Amino acid sequence: MLPDRGYLLELKRPWKLATFCIGMAWLLYGALTYGISDWDVGISLLMGGLTYLTAPWCVKVMVQSIKSRQRFWLFWIVAALAVALFVIDGEYYLYHTWRGNRMLRAENFCTSSALFFLAGCLWLYEGSLAQFSDQLRKLLGTRKDG
Repeated sequence: MLPDRGYLLELKRPWKLATFCIGMAWLLYGALTYGISDWDVGISLLMGGLTYLTAPWCVKVMVQSIKSRQRFWLFWIVAALAVALFVIDGEYYLYHTWRGNRMLRAENFCTSSALFFLAGCLWLYEGSLAQFSDQLRKLLGTRKDG
């Protein structure tokens, strides 16, 4: 269940790196433009980077644990949720406490939770963009016929 070399190689896929860069560009744009007290370049880099590194693993562990129900499956779900909670709220709290920024924790928690798990579902796919596109077309084609 722990991330292995294959997991890290998956993060190097060009389509994943491209979507990560698009997301980071949006986060950095927001940090520089919106003037929200708890949205700055530092937290954008921290939360965006750790989301990219951990979200697919968290989603994969939870899905596999629920599907297989192998020994210690509940432990793995709790471990994945603990990692997610740290990325979503823990680093946010630590960073803004250190910086002395006003925090909007409830708002951040709701927004960051949704983005974290959405990104995890997107980056969970193991394959090229062409393979992803083919499988998506097949899935959508099956839905239209069925």
